[in-house]
Amino acid sequence: MPRTHQVGDVQRGVLRSVAILEPAKGLLVVLVGLGLLSLSRRGHDFESIAKSLLGVLHFNRHRHLSEVFLNAARLGDTNLIRVAVGAGVYSAMRFAESYGLWKQRVWAEWIALISGASYLPLEVYGLSRRASVAKWVLLLLNLVIVLYMAYLRVQDTPARDRGRSG
Repeated sequence: MPRTHQVGDVQRGVLRSVAILEPAKGLLVVLVGLGLLSLSRRGHDFESIAKSLLGVLHFNRHRHLSEVFLNAARLGDTNLIRVAVGAGVYSAMRFAESYGLWKQRVWAEWIALISGASYLPLEVYGLSRRASVAKWVLLLLNLVIVLYMAYLRVQDTPARDRGRSG
């Protein structure tokens, strides 16, 4: 039987809120991956498509994110397929994590803690390069999630488990 733990209504609500965020991230990455895979099979000129998309979205083509996007568009078909497969694996992990958090599975809390913590250095680095409100919001949201998952894992000690069974 999967290991779960008893949580109150507030904790269940927080876990389910995080569980709702995860498939959204996974779905976004799946759509990007499928788009890349679709374009690679049709032999499109990715760079011109990327430039057109940046123009439609009114992004400055000389900004860092735009440059990253354009560099990704210059990948060959084989690398695009690898990126699409990576997107599929990433999305599967997000969906599994979401399911586990919704069902209050301990393994999902560990995944949320470890994956969330792994993004923190990147988010801090991004802020050090160029701060923005969006970057601050992402950092703070991720930090709250990581700290909450750590809190749940610390609270789920054998002594607490013995107290529940008696």
